[in-house]
Amino acid sequence: MKLGKVVVTCAWPYVNYLPHLGTLVQVLSADVAARYYRLKGEEVVMVSGSDEHGTPIEIEAIRQGISPKQLTDKMHAKVVELFKKWGFSFDNYTRTENPVHIEFVQNHQMKIYNNGYIFTQETEMLYCEKCSRFLPDRFVEGKCPYCGYEPARGDQCDSCGRLLEPLLLTEPYCVICKSKPVVKKTKQWYFDLPKFSEKLIDYINSNKQLPINSRNFSLNLIKEGLKPRAMTRDVEWGIPAPFPGAEGKTFYVWFENVLGYISATIEYFKNRGEQEKWKEYWFSKDTRTLYFIGKDNIPFHVIIFPALLLASGENYVLPWNVPATEFLQFKGEKASKSQRIGIWIDEALELFPADYWRYFLMATRPETKDSNFSWEIFLEKVNADLNDTFGNFIHRTLTFINTQFDGKIPQPTALDKDDEHILKTLQEKVETIAKEIEDCKLQSAANTLISISRMGNQYLNEKEPWNLIKKDKDKAASILYVAAQIVKALSIVSAPFMPFTADEIGKTLNLPGSVHEQSWNEALKPLPANHEIAKSKPLFRKIDADEKELDEMLEKVRERLGKTA
Repeated sequence: MKLGKVVVTCAWPYVNYLPHLGTLVQVLSADVAARYYRLKGEEVVMVSGSDEHGTPIEIEAIRQGISPKQLTDKMHAKVVELFKKWGFSFDNYTRTENPVHIEFVQNHQMKIYNNGYIFTQETEMLYCEKCSRFLPDRFVEGKCPYCGYEPARGDQCDSCGRLLEPLLLTEPYCVICKSKPVVKKTKQWYFDLPKFSEKLIDYINSNKQLPINSRNFSLNLIKEGLKPRAMTRDVEWGIPAPFPGAEGKTFYVWFENVLGYISATIEYFKNRGEQEKWKEYWFSKDTRTLYFIGKDNIPFHVIIFPALLLASGENYVLPWNVPATEFLQFKGEKASKSQRIGIWIDEALELFPADYWRYFLMATRPETKDSNFSWEIFLEKVNADLNDTFGNFIHRTLTFINTQFDGKIPQPTALDKDDEHILKTLQEKVETIAKEIEDCKLQSAANTLISISRMGNQYLNEKEPWNLIKKDKDKAASILYVAAQIVKALSIVSAPFMPFTADEIGKTLNLPGSVHEQSWNEALKPLPANHEIAKSKPLFRKIDADEKELDEMLEKVRERLGKTA
């Protein structure tokens, strides 16, 4: 399917702390999709960045006794370094403190203001007398008025996903000093979200690409009745609101970070000296935009962001697909940066190579229900899938060619029905992976990838070329020729999921350049007979540890990194 231009994004990670594996699911999902579409020859721009504003940043800075800017400078630099180690292929991973982003947000929101969709209103807000500050968003916690979950945040409930306002919380308290707040009046600037209810319903109903969870959740929120949303906050840290009379107000983070997908694209092309090219990606009707998010971010990407684009009066491309995953839990609890629940991305890399984690996270991606991280499943995916199946098939095939055919792809004689069936099945599986990635069913795609190597192992086990070579070398040559074609396909189709491993396979096969510069169609183009390969090395190692030992390893890593569990 020819898509033309593709913008691939993921929700901007908050940098109040390093991302955990739950956050990484969205980043990794975007990377898999972007790498795939590049292999397909599409014009891809993959963008996101560090979300530096908002109350979680201020709260963490207060806890550490430093300024928000000092905190985000430090954390952004760490995230950039770690994301490279994870193999993420961003065209532009930027930050919300970037001047390009700040200017774009202020200009965009002024267009909305001038179009008459923003109004002022004096409103009651929670105020902490002990801290001498208003308590927007995450400065306040309490019980969710809808489901009773505690602690619900002042902007959203993590349990039922509903958008909240601080005054809706029952038994609210200040997250800094834990005291009970009082109610005070303040003036804020509101976005008239209800005016876009009908247009949003039309957009959601007409976009058949939207997943059912994103579609139904958003339609239900609209049918319950959208309310105007406060765009401004009484906090110092953030993008200053440019509206007349709004001195001292900053934008609520969700009214500026979603616009970062556009500003990051602008910045990317500006840095390339192509000032206007970003418009081809945001105003062209053949552009597809993909937003990989967690389910708690659905209302911001399917309701607020499209409404902001519509309100500008510009003909922006509205979100084409918003694949929202469920939560990755850690030992039964939702992974959380603020509550320090989960495994963090620096810790994970201290334990095992990036591709081990990349495959595991995609093969267990919580697409239809919450999934619970366990070492038992991690061991199964690494030891059984990667080491014993994927890595074993490739290593045994290439080693046999090294030792029995002088390191050259053997010349096949006539292929029999079994050989032809394997090659036909290989083609079908490669096509299936492509469709699964395009449908954003990345868990299925990762498992189909492993099934190719499982098929290869079964083929070798049934044909036993190590015995056959003693009496019929020509037939053994044909079998290894077919097995080599499976390895060639795996080198390409594994690249979105395990880029480092795919590169190693490509080097061993002596493919020209990097596998990431190949075409997806190359996967099914046969390696010619007599093509010389390099000596094969094992791609993975078995993890010889039980769950208790792995927990102890994690604790030692945390001690070494200066963290507490």
